[in-house]
Amino acid sequence: MGESEKESGDGATGEKDKDAPESKREGQSKGGDDSERKDAKDDQGKESKSDDSKPKKPPIYKKPAFIITASVVFVVLIVGGIVFWLIARHYVSTDDAYVDGHVIQISPQVAAQVTALHITDNQLMHQGDLLMELDPTDYQVALQQARAQTAEARGRVEQSRAQIESAQAAVPESLADEHAAQAAADNAASDLERYRQVDARARSKQQLDNAGTALTNALAKLEQVRARVVSARANVTTAEAAAKVAEDQVRTAEANEKRAEVNLSYCQIRAPAEGRVTQRTVETGNYVVAGQALFLLVDPNVWVTANFKETQLTHIQPGQVVTIKVDAFPDLKLHGHVDSIQAGSGSRFSVLPAENATGNYVKIVQRVPVKILFDHDANTNNAPMLSPGLSVIPRVTIR
Repeated sequence: MGESEKESGDGATGEKDKDAPESKREGQSKGGDDSERKDAKDDQGKESKSDDSKPKKPPIYKKPAFIITASVVFVVLIVGGIVFWLIARHYVSTDDAYVDGHVIQISPQVAAQVTALHITDNQLMHQGDLLMELDPTDYQVALQQARAQTAEARGRVEQSRAQIESAQAAVPESLADEHAAQAAADNAASDLERYRQVDARARSKQQLDNAGTALTNALAKLEQVRARVVSARANVTTAEAAAKVAEDQVRTAEANEKRAEVNLSYCQIRAPAEGRVTQRTVETGNYVVAGQALFLLVDPNVWVTANFKETQLTHIQPGQVVTIKVDAFPDLKLHGHVDSIQAGSGSRFSVLPAENATGNYVKIVQRVPVKILFDHDANTNNAPMLSPGLSVIPRVTIR
C-alpha cells in the first residue's frame, strides 16, 4: 500500500508538475501584460507630471512686444490721419478732368480736284503754311472773264461821261439860241406895235400884216429854241443817270472780279493757325466740295477742363494755384491756375437736361466745369504730347 500510495502520490505530483509550467507561463504572460500597462500608465503619469510642471505660454496679443507694437502703430495711424486731414483740407482734387484745346476743321471753300498734298499725319503745321492745292483752271478762267467784264463796264462809264459833257455843252448853245429868239420876238413885237400906232394912211395893210407874221414866226422860233433847251438839259440828266448805271456796273464787275480772285486763292488751302494734322481723310486726286471735312488741326495751346463737384466749389476762385498730374505721364508734374468757372452745371447744358418736375426726384451731386490754364509755355507749346482728351488729376490749393 505504501508503494501504491507513493506511486499515486508521485503520479499526482507529476501531473501537478506538468500543469504547473503551463499555469506559470500563463501567469508570466499575464504578469507581463500587467507590467506593460503599468509601465504605460507610469509613462503617462510622468508625461502629465512633466506637462503640469512646465509653465503655459501667454497668447500673442498679451505679449508686451505685441502690445507695444500695436500701440505704436495705432498712435502713428492717428497722428497720420490728423496730419493728412490738416494737409488735405487745404486742397480739392478730382479725377474727372481732361486736357482740352481748340480743334479746327479744315474744309475747302470751293469745289475742285486735289492736285497736291503738303501734309502728313500728325505733322505740326504753322500758321500760313501751305496744306494742299486744288485745281485752279476753272477759277482762273472765271477771273479772266470777270476782269473783261470790269473793263467793259469801265468803258461804258467813260462813254457815259463823254455823253454828259456833250449834253452839258449843248445846253449853253440852246440857251444862246433862246436869247436870240427872244430878242427877235421882242423886236417883231415892237415893229408890230409901231405899225399899229402909225396912221393908216401912212402905212399899208400889207406892212401891218407882214409885221404880225414876223412876230408870229419869232414867237414860234422862241418856243422851238426853248424846247431845245429843255431837251439839252434832259440829255444831261439822262447822260448822268447812264453814267451812274455804268458806275454801278463797274462796281458789280469789280466785285465779281474780287470774288473770282478769292475763289482762285481758295485753291491753295493754308493753315489758319498752328496745329497738328489729325484725322486726315483726303488724298491727292480726290474731288472735294465746299464744306467737306478733310482733316483737323489740333492747336498745341491747351488747357484743363476739370469737372468738380458742386460741394467742392465753396472755396475755388480764379487765380488759385493748381498742381496737375497727367495719367499718360506719371512723372510729369505741371503747374497752372484757375482761370474761370462755368456759369452752370454740365447737366444743365446737356442735350437732354434733366426734368426734375416730373416723376420721383432723386438729388444727385452736380459737377461744374472749371477751366485751368497752364502757367508756362513749356507746358503747352513745347510739350505737344498734351493733346485734348488726355486724363489729368488737378489739385487746387484753396487755402
